[in-house]
Amino acid sequence: MFVIIGIVVVFGAVAGGYLMEHGNLKVLLQPAELVTIGGAALGTLLIANPLHVLKGIAGGITGAFGSSKYNQASYLETLKMMFELLGRARKEGLMALESDSDAPDKSPVFSKYPKFLKEHHALNFLCDTIRMASGGGVEAFDMDQMMELDMDAHHHERGIMVGALSTVADALPGLGIVAAVLGVVITMGSLGGPPEEIGHKVAAALVGTFLGILLCYGLVGPLASNMTKTADEQHSYYQVLRAIIVAFMKGAPPTLAVEYGRRSIPGHVRPSFQETEKYIKGRAPAGAGDAAPASPAATPPAA
Repeated sequence: MFVIIGIVVVFGAVAGGYLMEHGNLKVLLQPAELVTIGGAALGTLLIANPLHVLKGIAGGITGAFGSSKYNQASYLETLKMMFELLGRARKEGLMALESDSDAPDKSPVFSKYPKFLKEHHALNFLCDTIRMASGGGVEAFDMDQMMELDMDAHHHERGIMVGALSTVADALPGLGIVAAVLGVVITMGSLGGPPEEIGHKVAAALVGTFLGILLCYGLVGPLASNMTKTADEQHSYYQVLRAIIVAFMKGAPPTLAVEYGRRSIPGHVRPSFQETEKYIKGRAPAGAGDAAPASPAATPPAA
């Protein structure tokens, strides 16, 4: 929503200031310049990037026009889900979670959280970690390192998409100059013609430079910056899952492990301790608290 408002403000301010100086908006409407700049920008994007990066860029731009998925409500729901999951592990043993990780859509815990089931990478991140933990013999430190590698690989992949879009933004002023030079070439071929015609062609050439700079700093560059922040938000979300799992594997009870996760949440969306406790324990199933393990297999390995 704010992206749309920002775009309207940018182009509205530029057009408004131009009109205040009694400019003619029709002069700025140069479809040929847009075709030159936009087509060349799209071409450079296709040349420089494989298909999966292009798909990621398209998805990132589309996502920028929606609201953030990582708000306080989603974090509360995630904390509650992890509390129930770890409560089950503490009561029945980590081996009991193997069925949850193998078929999350049939899991008694995951099936109650359809939004999380749709987050395929986050779901795979958690399920793969559960599989390793339920197998036994993995120390908390090794699990932590494994999750960090997964997070870094995913964050690097998102960074490639952001970098590709930033490269296009950096190229737009130069492509605007290319369009302007082509306009000058056309103008030089019209020398000796009516002054009005020559003036119109010079104006069209200058519009090319104007559009290249405006699209760079007023649209494409900010979209790339927005995608960077979205990637950082996603990284922070995985960090919360990581903190909870590592704390539990070190022997912390579900309540304390969830508190580790809560304190890993970025401050602007972090729920308070009271809000978290009320949301989790008010709807948590019986036996999901800090009950003693039902079998030795339920006891997390010491760090």
